[in-house]
Amino acid sequence: MIFKKRAEEDFQVKEITSQQMKDVISRCADMYRGAPYWVSAEDNIKTINFAKAVCSETARLATLGIKIQIGGGARGTWLQEQIDKVYFNLRHWVEYGCAYGTVIIKPNGSGFDVFTPFDFMITDSDSNGNITGIIFKDSYADNDKYYTRLEYHRFVETQTEAGTDYPYYITNRAYMSHNAQSLGDPIALSRTKWADLMEDSGPIDKNNGEQLDGPMFGVFRTPQANNVDLVTALGLPLYADAIEEMKDLDIAYSRNAGEIADSQKIILIDDRLMYASGRNLKEGGPADVKLPHYAKNVFGSNQEEFYQEINPQLNTDTRLSGINALLSQIGYKCGFSNGYFVFNEATGIQTATGVEAEQQRTVQLVKDVRDKLESCLDGAIYAMSVYADLYSLAPVGSYETVYNFGDILYSYEADKQQWYAYAVQNRIPFWYYLVKFEGFTEEDAKMLANEAQNNMQEGLFTEE
Repeated sequence: MIFKKRAEEDFQVKEITSQQMKDVISRCADMYRGAPYWVSAEDNIKTINFAKAVCSETARLATLGIKIQIGGGARGTWLQEQIDKVYFNLRHWVEYGCAYGTVIIKPNGSGFDVFTPFDFMITDSDSNGNITGIIFKDSYADNDKYYTRLEYHRFVETQTEAGTDYPYYITNRAYMSHNAQSLGDPIALSRTKWADLMEDSGPIDKNNGEQLDGPMFGVFRTPQANNVDLVTALGLPLYADAIEEMKDLDIAYSRNAGEIADSQKIILIDDRLMYASGRNLKEGGPADVKLPHYAKNVFGSNQEEFYQEINPQLNTDTRLSGINALLSQIGYKCGFSNGYFVFNEATGIQTATGVEAEQQRTVQLVKDVRDKLESCLDGAIYAMSVYADLYSLAPVGSYETVYNFGDILYSYEADKQQWYAYAVQNRIPFWYYLVKFEGFTEEDAKMLANEAQNNMQEGLFTEE
């Protein structure tokens, strides 16, 4: 957080995010990286990092089969190239957004960067929760030198003869240090890898002189309302309401795992029952023999021979019921259908490929996350288009973005039967069905379909 103090000093601003909100994000970030506060070697409490599993599953469903098509001439083609560069990062970005509550996607000229709440500082927002002032931190290392850049974005209220305008400004400041934990001293951008950036942009507007429609970044927030800080522009981590249940889940798992580890059979055997090899059985007494690891040599309390087996009884079924109850609670609090994450020995983890009515809550969650992702990408693509105008990276022109997502309730067999019915009803060419579902090339499929059609016609007109 050192950069935030320096940013407040150098840009004469104040961070508006409450300490309570920052504490929640920090606590959830620790859970996501597998280091929640309740892990204890002394109490033998481990973590299964279920926070990561929830975020990963949400991101998987939200980005399933995602396609982004940008049209509109040369500008659209260039923007499509930028999106294609980061296509395989989209799932990761959604997962980070679910874990931290908010991530920001910002163009860098050659692609997009993603920022978590630990790498940006909000300085201003409007009444609708839109960020209108923010400082980003970017950094890199070069041998023993550490370079950091602070990039300040804001709308500035300006009074003109025509009324009130809100021009957009970007200011860059660079720093160099020999310590990764410090920003160090100011340094000119020309002495860093950011030499092509402007220190002070001046007012940024459209080519026609009008002010920008939005900021030069896209914001991804989780769908649920923020009950920690009602006025913040940040979203809550997806599992923020299930922290206690995740703690209980780790404890339940650790107790069950510990019980299994301690369940090994133990044999207590009196040394008078052991004889050296080849020794006369009438001659008792201790023998120097190697015992299995589960056998313990003891001395009996009486003259009689002593032998006892200890087989601890497991409470696996009872513990599994408790773990399943916690999994169901966690899933519901995170927005999934009741029982989505419940483990069943017959079917494994339940998925959204079941009946839609049973998974309606999950479907709604995924739809909400996809809507948030679309809004974020719209903002990021718009920012990249403005960036192209600012640095003359692509021809001037308009563009149009179309999003398509895969069906989370998709069934391959049902889809295959549906398309086969289309072919039988002559609603689609039969060769298309062969290509889509039977693995034929288009050329082979058309040849087979034509041959079948010819055979049918010959059968109709051939006289017997």
